[in-house]
Amino acid sequence: MTDAYIYDAIRTPRGRGRKDGALHEVTALRLSALALNAVKERNGLDTTAVEDVIWGNVTQVGEQGGCLARSAVLASDFDQKVPGLSINRFCASGMEAVNLAANQVRAGAGQAYVAGGVEMMSRVPMGSDGAAVAVDPSLAMAQYFVPQGISADIIATEYGFSRDDVDALAVESQRRAKAAWDAGRFARSVVPVTDRNGLTILDRDEYMRPETDMQSLGALKPSFKEMGETMPGFDQVAIMKYPHLERISHVHHAGNSSGIVDGAAALLIGSKAFGEAHGLTPRARIRHTAKIGTDPTIMLTGPVPVTEKVLAETGMAVSDIDLFEVNEAFAAVVLRFLQAFGADPAKVNVNGGAIAMGHPLGATGAIIIGTLLDELERQDKEVGLATLCIASGMGAATVIERV
Repeated sequence: MTDAYIYDAIRTPRGRGRKDGALHEVTALRLSALALNAVKERNGLDTTAVEDVIWGNVTQVGEQGGCLARSAVLASDFDQKVPGLSINRFCASGMEAVNLAANQVRAGAGQAYVAGGVEMMSRVPMGSDGAAVAVDPSLAMAQYFVPQGISADIIATEYGFSRDDVDALAVESQRRAKAAWDAGRFARSVVPVTDRNGLTILDRDEYMRPETDMQSLGALKPSFKEMGETMPGFDQVAIMKYPHLERISHVHHAGNSSGIVDGAAALLIGSKAFGEAHGLTPRARIRHTAKIGTDPTIMLTGPVPVTEKVLAETGMAVSDIDLFEVNEAFAAVVLRFLQAFGADPAKVNVNGGAIAMGHPLGATGAIIIGTLLDELERQDKEVGLATLCIASGMGAATVIERV
């Protein structure tokens, strides 16, 4: 089997996912084309060598619909012979794009791919595409569907995480993100977003709130308490599924949950022969990929079983992994990962995460792989694992190894 390598990884800064956010006037098409062009220009890439562009985005309606991947190729400076594939595995869409590209290379189905994703949450609202698991009563009732915020609170209740626990993780995420930006740790990967005149629109993650502390978070009301305890009474749905809980402890709010943002990311994936033919040096080998289905009610526990699957399939131990990126969809997701594996917090989300910088759904999986690679290089470490929880109960993971 042919090895698959990462030759480059870029991302845009993340803009606040609101009408007053810096990227609100930028379409998903334009941001995607910008990311593709950045990969082309940085690597002097002959795009006729690219087998496909695989692009993740979650809310595939309106301007994000209609195979956005192919539209982005046509809007970019890529050769029109390059096709495009849009995929959706909810929050892991960007990661799944990278994993699919890597596995295609490993199987010999092409020498090079560009993979990543985009989400313009200020322009295409989350959930505006509908989802059968949430809106079709025949499925939602049978699966004890609850919104993700309730799922996060179920995790906190089930595994004993207090309000102080989740708030402390959020404060640390903000601290680490600011320290990373101040130290220039994202400089290699972040590509500024410019307007058509070349003027900078955004060159830094806009969502961060470095002044966040325990006191400011303590003043916030739980975001999911009302929907849990009153209409439509999702707490009762959860307790029907998990009667041992008796009650749900509502600890999550806007300050310890991932931010709604706009953003895109792209990776150049290829074989060793591709790099040699085009004068490119690989930065890392994609060592293993995995995905798994999990309980659809608690929903967000996927990083634990998918990591267990990775360890079993590779014969690795947690101690063999130098650094981890665990998407901060909600604080309890990361706390559960730390608890399950006894992982060193100093090795997990070293530069902060989605609580501080935001979670552009279809792009985040690709973003955290790039962030992981940058940090492995900075610390001169070898092996890293990136993983995400996924809506409706799934998990995905990617293991990379520096070369």
